[in-house]
Amino acid sequence: MRLTRYTDYTLRVLIYLSARPGRLCSIAEIAEAYGISHNHLTKVVHELGKSGYVTTLRGRAGGIRLARPADEIRIGEIVRTTEDGFDLADCRNCVIAPACGMTSVLGEAAAAFLAVLDNYTFADLPKREVDILSLFPMTVAAVEPQ
Repeated sequence: MRLTRYTDYTLRVLIYLSARPGRLCSIAEIAEAYGISHNHLTKVVHELGKSGYVTTLRGRAGGIRLARPADEIRIGEIVRTTEDGFDLADCRNCVIAPACGMTSVLGEAAAAFLAVLDNYTFADLPKREVDILSLFPMTVAAVEPQ
């Protein structure tokens, strides 16, 4: 199973914001921290705002932050929101699909994958052995909370 780049970036944004509860962060800051496209993150953040996962504040002192506490946002919920279906194989266009049984097996596998992700929230992620903030470039990690 492979998640799309869009989902990857969405997860990265939410991890970044979860590690900085209540702090306003900029798209430019997050893009720099991960070394990824500002334009791609703009699209991701726009959708996260429309979906109610982040709050966006415009203007010079603006930025983004989580709209809900990190312990209320399940990873499985985000993956379901960002992935366009979980067809692990193209069973709909396969001539043997009605007889092979693979469709139900793959459906069960996808359900198990999502069930594991549903066991975790974004509050669970930054609590690993290495301090997540220490992994970002110094210019980003050293920024004080606003």
